[in-house]
Amino acid sequence: MRTLPIAVTALAATLTLTLTACGGDDDGSGGDKKTGGEKKTSSSTACPADKLTQEVVASEAPAAGDTGTVSVTLTNGSGADCTLKGFPTVELNAGTTSWAVAPEKSAEPEKLTVKQDETAGFTITYVRGPAGDTEKGAAATTVKCELPGADGELSFAWKYGEVALKSASKPDASVTPLQRTGD
Repeated sequence: MRTLPIAVTALAATLTLTLTACGGDDDGSGGDKKTGGEKKTSSSTACPADKLTQEVVASEAPAAGDTGTVSVTLTNGSGADCTLKGFPTVELNAGTTSWAVAPEKSAEPEKLTVKQDETAGFTITYVRGPAGDTEKGAAATTVKCELPGADGELSFAWKYGEVALKSASKPDASVTPLQRTGD
């Protein structure tokens, strides 16, 4: 009698290991997943900044201490597939002063292949600073962004109020990794 439960347990463990080693069936569809592009050599390269159009949409923080977001959507107009992976380098600027925006700590970037006319983007989250207090708020006028692995930069006007400062060189803001947007 004792050999039957051990045999069943061993069989269950073997099946579990086999399914895990084969990738399992995480979506619950019951079928094998096949992706057409896994064995193909990819010819796409990093998305060139000068071939991306951008759209900036903000949910502005209304008062000091409130949190706001600025979402940047990038559309591939390069005529070919390109890739994005990682965090954009984002810098708030006011004349000769600049503040680097930190990557969001809990976010994990993924590699994106962006086809012609497809979109990807990122979001800047910030805390509004007090108006006119240069020790507590960064009065940014421009945002400059560089994409990982790509030449060139993107920029847009910052018109969402002062950004609170954690220290003289560190804004109370973060940026998400590049991610797929749209449908």
